[in-house]
Amino acid sequence: MTEIPDVGQITFAQDPQSQGNPALGWFREARFGMFVHWGVYAIPAGHWNGKPTPHMGEWIMHDMKIPAEEYKQLAASFDPNDFDATELVDLAVRAGQRYLVLTAKHHDGFCLWNTELTTFSSTVEAPLGRDIVGEISQACRERGVKFGLYYSQTQDWTHPDAAGNDWDFDPETKDFEGYLQEYVKPQLTELLTGYGEIALIWFDTPQGITAQQSRDLVEHVHKLQPYCLVNGRVGNGLGDYGQTRDNEMPDEPAGDWETPVTGNGTWGFTDNTEWKSAQEIAVTIAKAVSRGGNVLLNVGPDSHGAVPSAQVAELEAIGGWLQRCGASIYETRRGPFRALEWGWSTASSDHVYLLVENWPVQGDLVLPAGVSVDSARLLTDAGATSLGVHDAPGGAVLSLTGVEPDAVLSVIELTGAREVAPL
Repeated sequence: MTEIPDVGQITFAQDPQSQGNPALGWFREARFGMFVHWGVYAIPAGHWNGKPTPHMGEWIMHDMKIPAEEYKQLAASFDPNDFDATELVDLAVRAGQRYLVLTAKHHDGFCLWNTELTTFSSTVEAPLGRDIVGEISQACRERGVKFGLYYSQTQDWTHPDAAGNDWDFDPETKDFEGYLQEYVKPQLTELLTGYGEIALIWFDTPQGITAQQSRDLVEHVHKLQPYCLVNGRVGNGLGDYGQTRDNEMPDEPAGDWETPVTGNGTWGFTDNTEWKSAQEIAVTIAKAVSRGGNVLLNVGPDSHGAVPSAQVAELEAIGGWLQRCGASIYETRRGPFRALEWGWSTASSDHVYLLVENWPVQGDLVLPAGVSVDSARLLTDAGATSLGVHDAPGGAVLSLTGVEPDAVLSVIELTGAREVAPL
């Protein structure tokens, strides 16, 4: 097993040489994207032969040890007549998500594009014969949303030489290098040459991949599309940006990074209805951006291609908050204030933003010691009414008496914030 280094609490680290990559410009500005987990695993929806999977919906083949030939029969029932790529991308736009990453091939090996390497795909074995990658890439281009592709480079439970399936295929006879050269790289070539500009390739579960194998994949992607970013899960600290583990939030991360986040505790569609609130998602975004990171929030369409109505409401609510408070998120950087009891801070070239989760009951919000500001206002106040500000020994104090907090997450905009004594 190859050791994967921890750098600044990011498990799947960024290659330090990538920090000057100009392709990271859009990534640093976008801050919030949509992850789309969709495939034949949406059909069983977390249950197989009447039994619930012990893990997440998209892992059902692995966790229930379903034989590959039996599992592949699901493709004949993958008939997504409710799927509309334009509606999906429009939902991302309404949610304020500026990039979208689709699972072109997850660990189960089912492919959502017209690949020449297998018939286990949405274009051959599925009844409608649709190229989902093509449909979504076109919709993203039309709406100005950056388009990226998830590709499982190490695990493929229907391929005899890939990692993951030890119930059908003998691990001792696997030719993993042959799988990378003869299957993975040709499929990446299809994806990176057949669908226009691809903003990023999102690899996953590097497991025992060697440093040379990771480097080979990065170089292959960059050779075909020099400005296509590669995420940290390519392994061995060679990503163009770093990646946390699922739903994790590091305290003091280094470099450029992203956290993938579920909307209800699973990636692929199941009957799980425990959806996160708009406030929970807003807090996650605030935490990540205050530490220089991005949030990739997942949706899992059902077997017909529809996003659950509860999640549509969840996304539209967070989109409403971003319409009001997006200036504190988009095109911002790490905030200057750390370890705040009441929330987080971000910064633009002109302002510092305070994202206040714990609204002060007594009406006064105290900034860190040694900080002074010229003026402050509630970001959602169209009239730009100034909040009362006065200096105190413990730090500048903002008077919030009579000010109504935002229903999701309140944001205060500071002008002229500066350090007047050592923090």
